Amino acid sequence: MKVLLLGSGAREHALAWKLSQSPKLTKLLVGPGNPGTARVATNVPLKAEAPDEVVALARREQVDLVVVGPEAPLVAGVADALAAAGIPCFGPVAGAALIEGSKAFAKEIMAEAGVPTAGFEVFTDVAAAEAYAVKQGRIVVKADGLAAGKGVIVAQDAQAAREAVRAVGAMGSAGQRMVLEELLEGEEVSVIALCDGERYVLLPPAQDHKRVGEGDTGPNTGGMGAYAPAPFLSDAQLSAVGEQVIAPTLATLRRRGIPFRGALYAGLMLTRNGPKVLEFNARFGDPETQVLMMQLAEDVLPLLDACARGTLQQRPLAVHPGASVGVVLAAQGYPETPRRGDRIEGVDAVPASCPVFAAGVEEKGGAWLTAGGRVLTVCARGADLAEARSQAYAATAHLRFEGMHFRRDIGAKGLRAPAMK
Repeated sequence: MKVLLLGSGAREHALAWKLSQSPKLTKLLVGPGNPGTARVATNVPLKAEAPDEVVALARREQVDLVVVGPEAPLVAGVADALAAAGIPCFGPVAGAALIEGSKAFAKEIMAEAGVPTAGFEVFTDVAAAEAYAVKQGRIVVKADGLAAGKGVIVAQDAQAAREAVRAVGAMGSAGQRMVLEELLEGEEVSVIALCDGERYVLLPPAQDHKRVGEGDTGPNTGGMGAYAPAPFLSDAQLSAVGEQVIAPTLATLRRRGIPFRGALYAGLMLTRNGPKVLEFNARFGDPETQVLMMQLAEDVLPLLDACARGTLQQRPLAVHPGASVGVVLAAQGYPETPRRGDRIEGVDAVPASCPVFAAGVEEKGGAWLTAGGRVLTVCARGADLAEARSQAYAATAHLRFEGMHFRRDIGAKGLRAPAMK
């Protein structure tokens, strides 16, 4: 099979790394890709969120499958355009991708599907939202639209709630409508299902680390690291999430005529009253994908292809024993204003058993330079979580660039948790 993968982040590098191992693959194109994907695939210049451009390239290269990494191309209708051209696509049509593109739409779907979630109100007027938020005090304020993983602010008191509403209201089009949600407490876990519109298979639960600082301090980021499996969900509880969250959501979207084919990401809060959905994403998570591709013990290409064609067999996936950990190395100034242009050293000194997935990287004169906030994700798989953490952090010691910072507690919560079966 000839595959075109869309995107340019560490998530896409991890997907390219895994796809490149498939015996069914004849050629892998990545558009636009990054210096890391160029090591395992052929990068092609492409604006991934331009449907006509994607279709033209897919036709010209006669690809058998298009895999969409980021959310922007999905919301822009790339999957719709590919469907109209008769080209299989792993990634939902725009109507279904709205489950990520609009927080209010996601809540509407959850209510219709009977999916457990936090109580909420939707506002388009900042003054009304501010009054409601101040009255509630402890609240979560979310931009309705896409905000690159930074459109969620957790407020613990009335003053913080007021500031959160004003900050989200200033986010431009993403914050013109906002969802104000009750603040749930518990462990946060990501569950990603590969879906063909009707059936699904579940990847192991993962845990992201969204805040920039250790101990979950500082502002939210796109994710500073992840590990899998997260030990807070037993196998039986994971199956229950499939039955109570994924299946009814797929059924509701199918009834609306927008079947979901792709990766449905459920961000869950494990409350005292059971798992509740914090958010849905319409694609693979980042940095969760990096560790999930490490854990998956079978060829990912037939799975993605079956989802795109509506022929998925619902069954348990083969996964490696032990655990995988991914540590994000970020640029100076991230998440506010990351510095660019610093030389990255030591990539080739990292052991081959610890993949380094590139994100905010550009190549000039054979050297890798920082070109974004989250620069690299360093991954390792071990016999258990402690070994995986040890190997991942040992690998980071080979890497350096000016202002490099990372969290040293990725996976620490998992070490403290009781093992579940």
